[in-house]
Amino acid sequence: MKKTKTITTDDILLKLCQSISTVLSTATDSQIGYSAMVQKINKTSLKPDIGCFVLFDGGFTGLVVNNFSQQAALELYQNYMLKMGIPEDDLAIHHSSDEVADVLGELMNQVVGDFTSKIRRELRISIMQNQPKMLALNKQILLSVDTNLDRPQARRVSFTTAKGNIFYLELAMDKTEFIQLEDFEQHEDLDPDSIIESTKKAQAEKETASASAEVDLDLLDELGL
Repeated sequence: MKKTKTITTDDILLKLCQSISTVLSTATDSQIGYSAMVQKINKTSLKPDIGCFVLFDGGFTGLVVNNFSQQAALELYQNYMLKMGIPEDDLAIHHSSDEVADVLGELMNQVVGDFTSKIRRELRISIMQNQPKMLALNKQILLSVDTNLDRPQARRVSFTTAKGNIFYLELAMDKTEFIQLEDFEQHEDLDPDSIIESTKKAQAEKETASASAEVDLDLLDELGL
Protein backbone atom coordinates (compact mmCIF):
# COMPACT_ATOMS: atom_id res chain seq x y z
CA MET A 1 0.00 0.00 0.00
CA LYS A 2 1.18 3.50 -0.78
CA LYS A 3 2.27 5.75 2.06
CA THR A 4 0.22 8.90 1.63
CA LYS A 5 1.01 10.92 4.76
CA THR A 6 3.23 10.86 7.85
CA ILE A 7 2.44 12.56 11.15
CA THR A 8 5.43 13.23 13.42
CA THR A 9 5.87 14.32 17.01
CA ASP A 10 6.17 17.94 15.88
CA ASP A 11 2.89 17.66 13.93
CA ILE A 12 1.19 16.53 17.14
CA LEU A 13 2.80 19.47 18.96
CA LEU A 14 1.40 21.83 16.32
CA LYS A 15 -2.10 20.44 16.82
CA LEU A 16 -1.76 21.03 20.56
CA CYS A 17 -0.57 24.61 19.98
CA GLN A 18 -3.58 25.22 17.73
CA SER A 19 -5.95 23.86 20.38
CA ILE A 20 -4.44 26.12 23.06
CA SER A 21 -4.60 29.21 20.84
CA THR A 22 -8.13 28.55 19.55
CA VAL A 23 -9.74 27.54 22.85
CA LEU A 24 -8.15 30.29 24.95
CA SER A 25 -8.86 32.97 22.31
CA THR A 26 -12.52 31.95 22.20
CA ALA A 27 -12.91 31.54 25.97
CA THR A 28 -11.31 34.89 26.84
CA ASP A 29 -12.51 36.82 23.78
CA SER A 30 -8.91 37.91 23.13
CA GLN A 31 -6.11 36.99 20.78
CA ILE A 32 -3.71 34.28 21.97
CA GLY A 33 -0.76 33.59 19.66
CA TYR A 34 2.23 31.28 19.69
CA SER A 35 5.78 31.44 18.39
CA ALA A 36 6.64 29.89 15.05
CA MET A 37 9.92 28.71 16.60
CA VAL A 38 10.00 25.57 18.75
CA GLN A 39 12.71 24.96 21.34
CA LYS A 40 14.15 21.49 21.96
CA ILE A 41 14.60 20.89 25.70
CA ASN A 42 15.93 18.02 27.77
CA LYS A 43 13.36 17.94 30.57
CA THR A 44 9.90 19.28 31.30
CA SER A 45 9.28 21.22 34.50
CA LEU A 46 6.67 23.22 36.39
CA LYS A 47 7.84 26.80 36.89
CA PRO A 48 6.58 29.85 38.81
CA ASP A 49 4.13 31.47 38.99
CA ILE A 50 1.42 28.93 38.09
CA GLY A 51 2.07 25.53 36.54
CA CYS A 52 -0.34 22.98 35.07
CA PHE A 53 0.31 19.42 33.92
CA VAL A 54 -1.69 16.72 32.12
CA LEU A 55 -0.72 13.11 31.36
CA PHE A 56 -1.79 11.36 28.13
CA ASP A 57 -2.00 7.65 27.53
CA GLY A 58 -3.44 5.33 24.88
CA GLY A 59 -2.45 5.74 21.23
CA PHE A 60 0.66 7.51 22.50
CA THR A 61 2.03 8.50 25.90
CA GLY A 62 2.99 12.04 26.79
CA LEU A 63 3.16 14.82 29.34
CA VAL A 64 1.88 18.34 28.72
CA VAL A 65 2.97 21.23 30.96
CA ASN A 66 1.81 24.84 30.87
CA ASN A 67 3.69 27.51 32.84
CA PHE A 68 2.01 30.88 33.40
CA SER A 69 3.49 34.10 34.70
CA GLN A 70 1.24 35.79 37.25
CA GLN A 71 0.43 38.52 34.72
CA ALA A 72 -0.60 36.01 32.05
CA ALA A 73 -2.61 33.96 34.55
CA LEU A 74 -4.53 36.97 35.84
CA GLU A 75 -5.19 38.28 32.31
CA LEU A 76 -6.64 34.96 31.12
CA TYR A 77 -8.65 34.54 34.32
CA GLN A 78 -10.07 38.07 34.28
CA ASN A 79 -10.91 38.07 30.56
CA TYR A 80 -12.71 34.73 30.93
CA MET A 81 -14.72 35.87 33.96
CA LEU A 82 -15.63 39.20 32.36
CA LYS A 83 -16.88 37.38 29.27
CA MET A 84 -19.00 35.21 31.58
CA GLY A 85 -20.64 38.38 32.91
CA ILE A 86 -18.90 38.56 36.29
CA PRO A 87 -18.48 42.18 37.52
CA GLU A 88 -14.89 43.40 37.56
CA ASP A 89 -15.14 44.33 41.25
CA ASP A 90 -15.82 40.66 42.11
CA LEU A 91 -12.67 39.33 40.42
CA ALA A 92 -9.64 38.00 42.27
CA ILE A 93 -6.56 40.24 42.10
CA HIS A 94 -3.88 37.76 43.21
CA HIS A 95 -2.60 34.99 40.97
CA SER A 96 -2.32 32.64 43.96
CA SER A 97 -6.08 32.79 44.57
CA ASP A 98 -7.86 29.43 44.39
CA GLU A 99 -10.35 31.00 42.01
CA VAL A 100 -7.61 31.77 39.48
CA ALA A 101 -6.30 28.20 39.64
CA ASP A 102 -9.83 26.81 39.26
CA VAL A 103 -10.54 28.90 36.16
CA LEU A 104 -7.19 28.11 34.53
CA GLY A 105 -7.77 24.44 35.30
CA GLU A 106 -11.16 24.60 33.57
CA LEU A 107 -9.62 26.36 30.55
CA MET A 108 -6.89 23.73 30.31
CA ASN A 109 -9.54 21.02 30.54
CA GLN A 110 -11.29 22.60 27.54
CA VAL A 111 -7.97 22.73 25.67
CA VAL A 112 -7.28 19.05 26.39
CA GLY A 113 -10.78 18.09 25.27
CA ASP A 114 -10.33 19.95 21.99
CA PHE A 115 -6.91 18.37 21.45
CA THR A 116 -8.01 14.79 22.13
CA SER A 117 -11.02 15.25 19.83
CA LYS A 118 -8.73 16.56 17.10
CA ILE A 119 -6.34 13.61 17.49
CA ARG A 120 -9.23 11.15 17.38
CA ARG A 121 -10.76 12.80 14.31
CA GLU A 122 -7.61 13.54 12.27
CA LEU A 123 -5.39 10.60 13.22
CA ARG A 124 -8.02 7.99 14.13
CA ILE A 125 -6.15 7.49 17.42
CA SER A 126 -7.75 7.36 20.85
CA ILE A 127 -5.91 8.93 23.77
CA MET A 128 -6.99 9.38 27.37
CA GLN A 129 -5.89 12.02 29.85
CA ASN A 130 -6.15 12.83 33.53
CA GLN A 131 -7.70 15.96 35.00
CA PRO A 132 -5.35 18.96 34.61
CA LYS A 133 -3.57 19.83 37.88
CA MET A 134 -2.88 23.50 38.67
CA LEU A 135 -0.24 24.57 41.20
CA ALA A 136 0.82 28.02 42.40
CA LEU A 137 4.62 27.81 42.67
CA ASN A 138 7.62 29.78 43.86
CA LYS A 139 10.18 27.13 42.84
CA GLN A 140 10.81 25.01 39.76
CA ILE A 141 9.73 21.34 39.88
CA LEU A 142 11.03 18.79 37.37
CA LEU A 143 8.46 16.39 35.89
CA SER A 144 8.88 13.19 33.89
CA VAL A 145 6.55 10.66 32.27
CA ASP A 146 6.22 7.56 34.47
CA THR A 147 6.72 5.07 31.65
CA ASN A 148 9.46 3.62 29.47
CA LEU A 149 10.01 5.90 26.50
CA ASP A 150 12.37 4.48 23.89
CA ARG A 151 13.29 7.84 22.36
CA PRO A 152 11.90 10.61 24.55
CA GLN A 153 11.57 14.07 23.04
CA ALA A 154 10.70 17.35 24.72
CA ARG A 155 9.62 20.62 23.14
CA ARG A 156 8.89 24.12 24.42
CA VAL A 157 6.72 26.78 22.75
CA SER A 158 6.05 30.32 23.96
CA PHE A 159 2.57 31.88 23.82
CA THR A 160 1.63 35.55 23.97
CA THR A 161 -1.59 37.07 25.31
CA ALA A 162 -3.34 40.12 23.88
CA LYS A 163 -1.54 42.33 26.43
CA GLY A 164 1.85 40.83 25.61
CA ASN A 165 2.14 38.57 28.65
CA ILE A 166 3.99 35.31 28.12
CA PHE A 167 3.23 31.72 29.06
CA TYR A 168 4.84 28.47 27.91
CA LEU A 169 3.84 25.03 26.71
CA GLU A 170 6.14 22.05 27.24
CA LEU A 171 5.45 18.64 25.69
CA ALA A 172 7.31 15.39 26.37
CA MET A 173 6.54 12.21 24.43
CA ASP A 174 8.20 9.38 22.58
CA LYS A 175 9.60 10.14 19.13
CA THR A 176 7.04 8.61 16.83
CA GLU A 177 5.52 8.63 13.37
CA PHE A 178 1.97 7.81 12.33
CA ILE A 179 1.84 6.73 8.69
CA GLN A 180 -1.44 7.06 6.82
CA LEU A 181 -1.74 4.12 4.45
CA GLU A 182 -5.23 4.80 3.12
CA ASP A 183 -7.45 7.84 2.76
CA PHE A 184 -10.30 8.24 5.19
CA GLU A 185 -13.03 10.78 5.69
CA GLN A 186 -12.72 13.09 8.67
CA HIS A 187 -15.99 13.70 10.47
CA GLU A 188 -16.50 16.83 12.50
CA ASP A 189 -17.24 16.18 16.16
CA LEU A 190 -20.85 16.78 17.03
CA ASP A 191 -21.42 19.59 19.53
CA PRO A 192 -24.27 18.60 21.91
CA ASP A 193 -25.17 22.26 22.53
CA SER A 194 -25.47 22.88 18.79
CA ILE A 195 -27.65 19.80 18.34
CA ILE A 196 -29.98 20.90 21.16
CA GLU A 197 -30.16 24.43 19.77
CA SER A 198 -30.92 23.16 16.25
CA THR A 199 -33.63 20.84 17.59
CA LYS A 200 -35.26 23.67 19.53
CA LYS A 201 -35.15 25.92 16.48
CA ALA A 202 -36.67 23.24 14.23
CA GLN A 203 -39.40 22.57 16.80
CA ALA A 204 -40.21 26.29 17.07
CA GLU A 205 -40.41 26.60 13.28
CA LYS A 206 -42.68 23.56 13.15
CA GLU A 207 -44.99 25.00 15.80
CA THR A 208 -45.09 28.37 13.99
CA ALA A 209 -45.94 26.67 10.69
CA SER A 210 -48.64 24.58 12.40
CA ALA A 211 -50.19 27.68 13.99
CA SER A 212 -50.13 29.47 10.64
CA ALA A 213 -51.85 26.50 8.96
CA GLU A 214 -54.61 26.51 11.61
CA VAL A 215 -55.22 30.22 11.01
CA ASP A 216 -55.51 29.58 7.27
CA LEU A 217 -58.04 26.75 7.85
CA ASP A 218 -60.11 28.93 10.14
CA LEU A 219 -60.19 31.65 7.49
CA LEU A 220 -61.31 29.16 4.84
CA ASP A 221 -64.10 27.91 7.18
CA GLU A 222 -65.36 31.45 7.68
CA LEU A 223 -65.45 31.95 3.94
CA GLY A 224 -67.35 28.67 3.51
CA LEU A 225 -64.59 27.15 1.42
